[in-house]
Amino acid sequence: MRTDTVSVPKSKRRSSRGPRELLAEALLALANGRARIAQHSERSWASITFAGARHRVQMVFEGEEAVESGECFIAFLPEHEFAIRGQLVADAAITEVQSIARPARLSVTCEILLLEEG
Repeated sequence: MRTDTVSVPKSKRRSSRGPRELLAEALLALANGRARIAQHSERSWASITFAGARHRVQMVFEGEEAVESGECFIAFLPEHEFAIRGQLVADAAITEVQSIARPARLSVTCEILLLEEG
């Protein structure tokens, strides 16, 4: 009997990630890769017609270039068009910002409401 090793293509491996991981990836991309996620909480949400989850994400930008990216993140998040498979972004808002001049550090907390498509 012979056994062949089968590797799963990257596209198949990525499809196993859920909305939480896809949202985190999209937020880090919007931050130009210059932030880290310090906290990420998720709470289920539903109405008569929709179901989804409200995400609260704290992102930290450290260093002058990162802080500049953080300022752009703050400006662009509310109007950003997310492409998260199977999800619609119903709302994205900055809820808290803390800034330190030396060393340059910016902490941004945002809330994002994801709704399941279909």
